[in-house]
Amino acid sequence: MKKTFQLTHPKIKVARLVEALKHEVKKYIKRERNKKLPEGVDFWDFDCKYGPTAENAEEIHLSEINKCIDKAEEQQLESFYLEILAKPGHRMKKP
Repeated sequence: MKKTFQLTHPKIKVARLVEALKHEVKKYIKRERNKKLPEGVDFWDFDCKYGPTAENAEEIHLSEINKCIDKAEEQQLESFYLEILAKPGHRMKKP
């Protein structure tokens, strides 16, 4: 998912828009995790980027997505860019 989300709408309030965006992201992650794993892969991992624009996007961890969306609401941004790409992950033993 590579998408620029709008936080302005003529009829929908910002708080409802933010909740809808969080739900859309959660639904996308769940859908990607339910896909069949390739052979030799332990789990689906995700590369995530967030920023006010696609050019200014920085890498973030998957667990920070909701915090970043909340930050965009606090800063009263009109839009923000979010990129979530699934990739195969391999578990590593702890030393």
